[in-house]
Amino acid sequence: MITILSCTKPVRQEPNIGEKADVKDWKSEVKSFLQLFGHRNWIVIADAAYPKQSNKAIKTLAIDADQLEAVEFVNQLIEKATHVKANIFIDKKMEFVPEKEAKGIENYRAKLDNVLEGKPVKTMLHDDIIQKIDASAKLFNVLIIKTDLVIPYTSVFFELECGYWNTDAEENLRTAIAGSEKIIKKKK
Repeated sequence: MITILSCTKPVRQEPNIGEKADVKDWKSEVKSFLQLFGHRNWIVIADAAYPKQSNKAIKTLAIDADQLEAVEFVNQLIEKATHVKANIFIDKKMEFVPEKEAKGIENYRAKLDNVLEGKPVKTMLHDDIIQKIDASAKLFNVLIIKTDLVIPYTSVFFELECGYWNTDAEENLRTAIAGSEKIIKKKK
C-alpha cells in the first residue's frame, strides 16, 4: 500500500475560494478571473462586513491587503484589458456616513476619489446594487474580494461590460436587424 501511494502524483487542488489568500496569490486569482470574465460579470471589492452570499455563481476571496490597494489593482487590470470595461458603483450611503460614527471615513472617501479619479462613478443604494448583482448572478459569475476594512458602506462594485462594443453600437445593430426583418416580412 505504501508503495502504491508513494508512486502516485499529487493531485493539484483548485484554490479554495473563501479562504485568505496572500498578496501575490489574490492578485493572480483576480487576473485569472478577469481573463474569464466578460460582459455582465461583476467584481466587488468589499469591506469586512460584506456577507458571503449563498449563490454558487458568487465566489468570495478573502484577502490580506488594503481595500484601496485592491480597488486600484482591479481598476488598473480593467483599464489594461481590451475585452472589458466597467461601470463603477459605490454605495450612496457612504457620502452621508459621519466621521464621528465611522472613524477614517473622510480619509477613505478622499483616497477613493484619488484612486478612481477621472472615472464615471455611479452612486446607488446598497440594496439596489445587491439586487443588480443577484439578478446578474442568476446567469453570470460574480467575484467578491473581501477585505478587512471596517468602515461601513465602502464596498466598490465593478459591473463589467464589453470593452470593444458599446451601447450605441448595440442599439444601431438592433435597429438594423429590426429594419431588415420588416423588409423580409413585406416581401413575403
